[in-house]
Parts: sequence; structure tokens; C-alpha cells
Amino acid sequence: MKKVFSILPAVGMMLAAAEVKATTIATVIQDAPTEGFGHEALKTRFIEGGAGFMGIVLLCLILGLAFVIERIIYLNMATTNTAKLTRDVEEALNSGGVDAAKEVCRNTKGPVASIFYQGLERNNEGIDSVEKSIVAYGGVQMGQLEKNVSWISLFIAIAPMLGFMGTVIGMIQAFDKISAAGGLDASLIAGDIKVALLTTVFGLVAAIILQIFYNYIIAKIDSIVNDMEDASISLIDLLVANKK
Repeated sequence: MKKVFSILPAVGMMLAAAEVKATTIATVIQDAPTEGFGHEALKTRFIEGGAGFMGIVLLCLILGLAFVIERIIYLNMATTNTAKLTRDVEEALNSGGVDAAKEVCRNTKGPVASIFYQGLERNNEGIDSVEKSIVAYGGVQMGQLEKNVSWISLFIAIAPMLGFMGTVIGMIQAFDKISAAGGLDASLIAGDIKVALLTTVFGLVAAIILQIFYNYIIAKIDSIVNDMEDASISLIDLLVANKK
């Protein structure tokens, strides 16, 4: 019995210590998401990265997003209901001839309508001339669709490269401090290493964001180009049938 009572204080101390540790772990887990991913924490990390490279990375992201927004707006405006346009042109050809079909194309926005109009303009010169006109003007329209896309890809490449450059410069500064101090002191180089890693992180984040939008834009362009090709074939078939 005496042995049991002698053990009780030790057990109580162990339980108290375990409770303190559990409380500490719970507090850390609760605070970790806020400190690691919160808006204020993100802004603080950005400032800690330094105004030099972080500002340039942010500028790349802003300019890239500006080109992304411009391209998305243009491509959405260039998207046409090709099936409806083809039906309208066919009805206009059957009822009012080529002039009525050209009027339909003139009142419709988008590269498909422009290609239709150019093909109808060359209708009197023969089907071969129509085909050549469609191919030539289709290339012009593709150039318009792909305009400024190369700038987006440029910023996708530059953003992580600037981040890596900031990392290299930060590591060089850290080694310079080690060399000047004559020994390795973690507290002496921790700041430089953290700045070096932050520039890489934000450079990669900027590149990832732009890459997602870039892939969407490329997919949108491919879809419009496919519609242009299908519509061109349909127009030639309509003109051949109309001549008969």
C-alpha cells in the first residue's frame, strides 16, 4: 500500500506534463495555418524577400496577367457559333445570292465570318481563287489570334529565372559572411538563405499562375482554328453547290 501511495505523485506529475505538451501541440497546430498561409504572412514573406528581385518578379506577374486578360477578352469576342453562321450564309445564298451572304458575314464578328467574307468576295473568280483566298486570310487570322501570346510565355520563363538569380545572389552573400566571420554561424547566414529561398518560391508561383492561363489560351486558339478550318470546307461546299 505504501508503494502505491509513493507512486501516485509521480504519476500525477507525468499526467500534468502530458497535458501541458498536448496543449502546446494543439496551440501550434491551430496557429500554423494562419502563420504559414495567411494574407498578412504572405505579405510579410514578400517584403522579407527584398524589394529588388521580388519587385521585378511581381512586375512580371502583373504584365503577364495583363496580356492574359487581353487575350482572353479577344478570344471570347472572336468565338463564333460556326454552325449558326453556316446556316445563315446558306439561307442567304439560296434566297439573296452572294451579296446577301456577304451582308450576313459583314454583320457577324469573329475570324470565321471574316474568312467567309473574303471567300465570297472571290466567288466570281472561281473556286480555286476562293480556296487560295481562304488559306491566305486564314493565316492572317491565326496571326491575330496568337498575338501577344509570346509575351506571356516570355514572362513564364523570366519569373522563375529571376527567382533563381535571387537565390544565387543570396547564397553568395551568405558565403561572403561566412568567409568574413571565419566560421559557420547559422544565425549569421539564416537571413540571407531565407531571402534566397523566398525569391525562388515567388518566382515559381508567378510562373505557375501564368502557365495555367497560357495553356487555357492555347487551347482556346486551337478550338477557334479548328472551327475556321471546318467552316472553310463548308463554305467551299456551299459555293460549289450554289454554282450548280
